Amino acid sequence: MSSATAGTQGRIVVVGSLNADLTIYCERLPLPGETVHGNGFVVNPGGKSANQAVAASLLGGAVSLVGAVGDDSNGKMLLSSTAGAGVHVGDVRTAPTETGVAVIAVDAHGENNIIISAGANGTLSPADVTAAAETFHGAAVVCLCLEVSLDTVEAAALAGRDAGATVLLNLSPYAEIPQQLADLTDVLLVNAHEASQFLGGAAISGSDADAGDWDTVRLRFAERGLQRVLVTLGAHGSVVLDSLAPTGQQLVQIAPVKVDAVDTTGAGDAFTGAVAARLADGASLADAAAFASIAAALATTRKGTQAAYPDENDVKRVLTSGAV
Repeated sequence: MSSATAGTQGRIVVVGSLNADLTIYCERLPLPGETVHGNGFVVNPGGKSANQAVAASLLGGAVSLVGAVGDDSNGKMLLSSTAGAGVHVGDVRTAPTETGVAVIAVDAHGENNIIISAGANGTLSPADVTAAAETFHGAAVVCLCLEVSLDTVEAAALAGRDAGATVLLNLSPYAEIPQQLADLTDVLLVNAHEASQFLGGAAISGSDADAGDWDTVRLRFAERGLQRVLVTLGAHGSVVLDSLAPTGQQLVQIAPVKVDAVDTTGAGDAFTGAVAARLADGASLADAAAFASIAAALATTRKGTQAAYPDENDVKRVLTSGAV
């Protein structure tokens, strides 16, 4: 477990995916085999890792992104938008293939379903992590998700550990991970569904779970080698499970931030990027989660992903006033 970020501003390295988001808005999501009418279509920059990098940068982080795009207009759009948000993109490789895409439907309540096609993201490999070795030097946080190969994620986690960084793994889209990757992970970030899958199907709910239930969940994660875990619960807030904290501080429940959601796409990435930004600034895990809850809630109040993300002043304004 690294203490490299304690009390110091540090750099964030995000390794993973960049996608063009092809989003259509509709009154309700279609049932299997059903066609529904849409009421708007946009192409926006996205991809979990690009989203997380942009969110962290807008919230004050110094961020570098390692990834791959295709040699096409979507790739150019992603490089331009990500760099425009202040993210260093010198380690984003252009591959001789199409850029990854996500096809997204968003209903009138802001809920969505998403299908992704890896494209250039599927070419990202441990060799790209090796090529970006200098970028990892002195990093405070390495931020990872599962939209690229597990071999690449594990190589990046190892590079982060070797650099003395805090390795933050967002277990999304869900996949079983090898124990080696769990052992390299300092902070695991999951939603309730992902947590249930990881722990073998045990139901996890934010609406009726009490402290005793959550302590059992904490111990089960610890048995799998994961000592510090953030569980996001949507409208029910989030829970910090920190087995390395002093007794009495190992469980912290973060209250939800009430907003009128327009589009929930990318809210989880906003949360992850915000956690990375705060950890790189030396915040505690609980403080990072509280800050991230506001950032994610604000991100749902506008359409799109990166274009909807708040900046540091937006979040601090809510922290100060208590009102969204």
